[in-house]
This record gives sequence, C-alpha cells and structure tokens, in this order.
Amino acid sequence: MDENFQEERFTGIIKFTPPLYKQRYQFIKDLVGKYKPKKVADLGCADCTLLWMLKFCSCVEVLAGLDICASVMKEKMHRLSPLPSDYLQPAERSLTVTLHHGSVAHKDPCMLGFDLVTCIELIEHLEQSELKKFPEVVFGFMSPSIVVISTPNSEFNPLLPGVMLFRHPDHKFEWNRAQFQSWALETARHYDYSVEFTGVGHPPTGMENVGFCTQIGVFVRKYPQASESAQSEKPTKAAYKTVFKAVYPSLKDKKYLQNAVVSEVIFTAQIIKQSLMDRLMSEHEEYNDDPTERKSKFQPLMNCFSEDLGKLVVVKNMEPFVNGNVIYIPLKTIFSFPKVNRLCGTFEKLSELIAGKVTLSSDGSAVMFNTEHENEEN
Repeated sequence: MDENFQEERFTGIIKFTPPLYKQRYQFIKDLVGKYKPKKVADLGCADCTLLWMLKFCSCVEVLAGLDICASVMKEKMHRLSPLPSDYLQPAERSLTVTLHHGSVAHKDPCMLGFDLVTCIELIEHLEQSELKKFPEVVFGFMSPSIVVISTPNSEFNPLLPGVMLFRHPDHKFEWNRAQFQSWALETARHYDYSVEFTGVGHPPTGMENVGFCTQIGVFVRKYPQASESAQSEKPTKAAYKTVFKAVYPSLKDKKYLQNAVVSEVIFTAQIIKQSLMDRLMSEHEEYNDDPTERKSKFQPLMNCFSEDLGKLVVVKNMEPFVNGNVIYIPLKTIFSFPKVNRLCGTFEKLSELIAGKVTLSSDGSAVMFNTEHENEEN
C-alpha cells in the first residue's frame, strides 16, 4: 500500500536515509539478488514502484502485481511498459509484467507458480475477515518458495511525531514485535514454512530497545512444492481482473533474435571487410613503391584473387578474400567472434537465422560485398 507521503510527514525529526520506503524496496531487491527468483508477485503493489525496480533484475522473467485499488495502479503502470531501447537492444531473458485488480483474500490461479511473493506494508490494511483468509491464500494456495511480509512496528510509533494511534488512516491495526512474531510463527508452522525476523529503519542511538521502524518476516517453504496432481486440484476460477500486461522483446523470441544476429553479422562482416581493404591498399602501395622487393610478399595476396584458391583459403584458414569485384567474408570467421557465437550457439543456427537476410555466396559459406559499391561511395 502507498504510504510514502504519509511516512515523510510523520518522520520529521527521525530522518531515515535512504527514506524508509526505499529501504524496504532495497531489502527486496537484495533478496532477489541472493535467491535469483524467476517469478515474483507483489501483493498490494500500489503505484508499482517495487515492480519497476525489479524489472531491471536480470534473473526475473515474470512479474505480477495485485492491488485492491485499480486507479492507483493505472496512474503509474505506464512505467512498466517496454521502452524504445528495449526493442533496439532486446534482452537475452524474457520478461512479462502483469497487473491484476483484486483482493488478497481471494484465490486466483494466475498467482500460482511464483518463486517469491512480497507483501510490503499490506497486512495492516486488511479487515479482520481478510486477514483471516490471507494465510490460506498466500501460504496455502499460492505456496511460493519465499514470502516476505513487512508491517509497521508499533513500538516505534512514540518516536514518530504526529502519530496518535496508527501511522496511516487506513490501517486497521499495527502490531508490536511480539504480536507480529506470534502470528508469523503460527502461520509458518501451519503451512510448513520457516521464518526469520528482521527489519529496516534503525532506531536512534540509545533507543535500540524499540526495534526497527518496519518489521519484516522472511518465510521460506520447508519442502518442495506440491506435486502436479495436488496443484491440479486447486481452483481454476478467476477472481482478479487483469488491468495491464506487457511482454518485453527478448532474444528468446526468434523474430528478435534473428534481427539481432543479422545486425551483428553485418556489423562484424563490415569490420572484417574494412580490415581486408586496408591491408590490400597498404600492400598495393608498398608494391608500387618497390615492385621487386615486395613481389614475393604480395604474391600470396594476389593469389587470393583466384576463385579456386580463394575457396581453399576459406576452408583452411577462414581468411576473407577477393574475387574480381566481390569480397567474401567466411561465415565461420564471423561465427568465431564472441558476440555472434553467443547469440547463435551453433554454426547451423547462424546459417539458419541469416538465410535470406544477408547476401551469401552460392554455397552459403561466406558473406559477399561488392567492391564496386565501395569505390562509388569513396
């Protein structure tokens, strides 16, 4: 839930650096860096700030947000859309971001299969009836590997100017450390999770006994996820409404991979071609300066102009060569460049991806450039 503005009002004397909400988000980001979850869901995602931060984590492939207030999500959800740069340079991983409108007290199959579920400053906004259903929905139904729950520590409230009862007018309760830990330990025991307690927002020197301003419980599932047969027994009826979905361009998509490979092949071939042209020009100038002295060195290069010998050079040395007005850049030479190799994986994949997209020799073994065009440009 979005309490950033309210917090800044109430922490006028005690200044958290960075601000408390950023510390909570950084805690999650650090956790993602440690455990490398592929699928992350943020319950009570509000303005989607945490989701926006997590979309830059290279391990994450699926992000989902859920909030009871659709208008708050819609106000900032555009930040989760791909940028033009994402299309110009697609990432190697796939990434899908989806936002849902609904209550954490309801079960929906779209929330199954997540590795990490975060509930940042959420539970204190729940009515008693919702809080009662919450553990079964998150720990029983969703059953992720890790659940992170943060909530205000009421013991810290006397240090916050302006706080009379609760930190936010929408809070239904605020627990002290003993209350939160009692609830968390019982929930963990019931659903076979372990739980560790920590927090963010250190108290002032001399007031350490009040604990962190925000208390956090990190729940880790003890046993592997339920079998497929058990999963199939879970309800399939949708309870949430999808309000946003973005699928990022990825090199796992053949269309984007092909574009990236073709661009890299042409770029690499151009570099090799220019290097060859520069060498030829240098050799030619030296040959003209002293034909007798340079003849023996220039003769092998002249032989590259022979088509038959040129093919031999491609097979044995993977060297580029010239035949008439055409420069041939062997594909195997291009494939040996690290970025091309990494993009394609195999030489066969390279040949498949550039077929029909790049001008190749009749046997498909080399990229061709016409030197006449070069001369015209020059």
